[in-house]
Amino acid sequence: MDRLWAPWRLSYVASAKPANERDACFICSGLAQDKDREHLIAWRGPKSVVVLNRFPYNNGHLLVAPRAHKASLHELDADETLEMQQMLARLATILGDMMKPDGFNIGLNLGKAAGAGLPGHLHWHIVPRWQGDTNFMPVVADTRVIVQSLESFYTLLTERIKN
Repeated sequence: MDRLWAPWRLSYVASAKPANERDACFICSGLAQDKDREHLIAWRGPKSVVVLNRFPYNNGHLLVAPRAHKASLHELDADETLEMQQMLARLATILGDMMKPDGFNIGLNLGKAAGAGLPGHLHWHIVPRWQGDTNFMPVVADTRVIVQSLESFYTLLTERIKN
């Protein structure tokens, strides 16, 4: 059996979580403020939002979520579902043009047992992937190589996503 080790995520997993789940929601907290760059919010639509993952698995790792705090798929209305799926398709095109990945992982971890780090506010991950993008660094140096800063990527993405 192969194992995927992600030691760079320990700081996120081990951090203290507020007792009230809604207070702990970084998506809702970011949406409540007018500081999109600080909260890595790249786009706000009428029904959904795009956020850069603060703890990315790869360069370009994004989250697409409903603006409303909803934990289950059945809570979404048709407009929310449609806008998020259209945005995922648009982001795959934008990231494909920007970064030239060989493919994407696009998925949803529904519930804590399924790996959701924020189980109260569902969100899709879109992660660009390249042939051979895993290397020896996480194993021998406990280091994940991300080739671009979040700030630099934020600037490039927001310029393209608004067009």
